[in-house]
Amino acid sequence: MVRSAHLSGIFWVVISSLCFVAVTGIVRHLGSDMNPIQAAFVRYAIGVALLLPTLLAVPRSAWRLPRLAPHALRGLTHGIGVMLWFFAMTQIPIADVTALGFTSPIFVTLGAALFLGERLRLRRMIAIGIGFAGMLVILRPGLNTLELGAAAMLLAAPLFAASMLLAKRLTAAQRPGEIVAFLSVFVTLVLMPPALYVWRAPTWEEMVWLTATAVFATLGHIALVKAYSLVEITVTQPVTFVQLVWASLLGYFVFAEVPDVWTIVGGMIIVASASYIAHRESQLARAARQVTSQTG
Repeated sequence: MVRSAHLSGIFWVVISSLCFVAVTGIVRHLGSDMNPIQAAFVRYAIGVALLLPTLLAVPRSAWRLPRLAPHALRGLTHGIGVMLWFFAMTQIPIADVTALGFTSPIFVTLGAALFLGERLRLRRMIAIGIGFAGMLVILRPGLNTLELGAAAMLLAAPLFAASMLLAKRLTAAQRPGEIVAFLSVFVTLVLMPPALYVWRAPTWEEMVWLTATAVFATLGHIALVKAYSLVEITVTQPVTFVQLVWASLLGYFVFAEVPDVWTIVGGMIIVASASYIAHRESQLARAARQVTSQTG
């Protein structure tokens, strides 16, 4: 029974990873023909339409200002990160974007210690240091000029981490459906002013591709939630990082991007660090549950 659940969880993580790589590929295909801010806005606006049934089911109490304020803050943080991510996708190889994006869990651990008062143990600190070492391997400061796309991802990763931390606090009192729906709404509102400033009429082909982006992104999140409902994150995390392999293969076969050996090495270091952090978090959570059950 446990084995079956593990296999099902791994299956849904693979589906999720493929969906997110599809999103990456579509954004890369659109390239710089459309301003990345406008592309991000259109993608999220379509996402809001897809999530409209969920929004209509949200209770009235959730629309009150005290409940909306943290969602607005998260939308602002995530929205800026999305703009930077879309820009990075037009500037640097897919494998680089994916590898640098995997630093977000490392920033989450660091942010939890700084802002949520969680204890930063020695092994976590070592894992964080190793993760940042992997990032330096990819960027090779002093040997390479820091590209704008890489700089954008360096800024986007901690912003996405902040969004995750805000989501973690929101889950204590609100349902996951509300959190996902409100994120789409507020990211769309954040992106709207700059998108209107650079707006041009999108072609039908661009609208089709951006609709596909929204669909794949939504399906990816649904598949990931499904996986988390079946197995612990320790089981799913290593499979999630196979996304780096998918992204590298996509870049090579579709966009003729030959992965840099330093990107592969640095990405593997980051993957190892983030996987260890996820493993430790799961162990600590399991231990806490056992203590609670024994004292209860």
